[in-house]
Amino acid sequence: MEFVMARFQSGVIAEANTDALFITLNINPKTDSIVNLRQVMSGIPATELSFRQRYPGADLHITVAIGSEFWDRLNPGERPSELAAFPALKDQALDAPHTPVDLLLHIRSERHDLNYEAAVLLQSRLADSVALVEEVHGFRYLDSRDLTGFVDGTENPQGDHRAEVALVGDNDPIFSGGSYIHLQRYEHDLEAWNRVSVKQQEDILGRTKADNREYASADKPSFSHTKRTSLKDAQGKSVEILRHSMPYGNLSQRGLLFASYGRSPVPFTQMLESMILGDGAGNHDHLLHYSQAVTGQAFFAPSIDWLESLA
Repeated sequence: MEFVMARFQSGVIAEANTDALFITLNINPKTDSIVNLRQVMSGIPATELSFRQRYPGADLHITVAIGSEFWDRLNPGERPSELAAFPALKDQALDAPHTPVDLLLHIRSERHDLNYEAAVLLQSRLADSVALVEEVHGFRYLDSRDLTGFVDGTENPQGDHRAEVALVGDNDPIFSGGSYIHLQRYEHDLEAWNRVSVKQQEDILGRTKADNREYASADKPSFSHTKRTSLKDAQGKSVEILRHSMPYGNLSQRGLLFASYGRSPVPFTQMLESMILGDGAGNHDHLLHYSQAVTGQAFFAPSIDWLESLA
C-alpha cells in the first residue's frame, strides 16, 4: 500500500514572514482543562483558514505544538517515536538549559496586528485552561539580519526540500506530517559584541558581515559558528534543520528566538553538541561567548488530521 502523508500544519514549512509571536503555555491543574484544551486545539486549523481567507495578503500561519513532557497527559496512547526532553548541555561557562513547558503557539504573518488578533482569539478560547509562560515578538530586522548584524538563515532548505527536512514521513507513519521543534531564547550581549572588530566577528561567524559571503571551508576557524553547525552524517550528507528563528528585542533585552523544525530531533541535537561540547579538541562555538540561551524546550507539532481527531 502506497504511503500517503497526513496533512501538515502550513506553518511548519512556509517561507519566512516579517513578524511572529512565540507563545509558550502551561496547562492549569484543573480536571476540565485538558478537555477544553483538546477542543480548542482541534479547531486551530479552521481558525488559521478563517484568518487566511479574511486577510489573503497577510500569509498568516498558526502552528501548535505539544511539549515533550506534556504529551502523555494530553494523549496517553501513542507517542511520536523520537519525542524526548530538550537535550540540556553544559560545558564550563556554556549552557543550553532545559526549561520545559506544555504548549507552543507559533503565530506568524506579514502583519503583527493580525498575529495579535489570532493570539487574543485563542487566549479567549483557552480561557483559564492554560497559564502564559512567555510571549516573544519576533521581527524581521533590516535585510533578514540577526541583531549581531549578520544575515541569518542563509543555509535554510529551499523549495520542496523544506518538507523533506522538516516533516515526519514514512519513518513514523502514525505521526506523518508532524515535525519536531526545538525552541531556545538567546539573549545577546551586544555591548560586548560591538567591541569586537568586524574581522573578528566575521571569523566567529565564518562569513562576511556586509555582503554575507560564507568563508571557504578551509578558511573557517574551528571555533566559527558555521564550522560548528555544518555537519555531515555517516553517509556524508549534510545534517539539516529548518530554521524559523527571528530576532526579538526592546531597549532592555534583545536576542534571537531560535526555532528548529525537523523530521527527527537528531540533527538539532548533533548541532547543539557540536556548538557547546565542540570537536573534541576544545573548539566550541565562540558565538556563544556573546549570546546565552536562557530557555530550551522540545515539542512535537502534529498533523492537521491528528489535531482534528482531538475533538
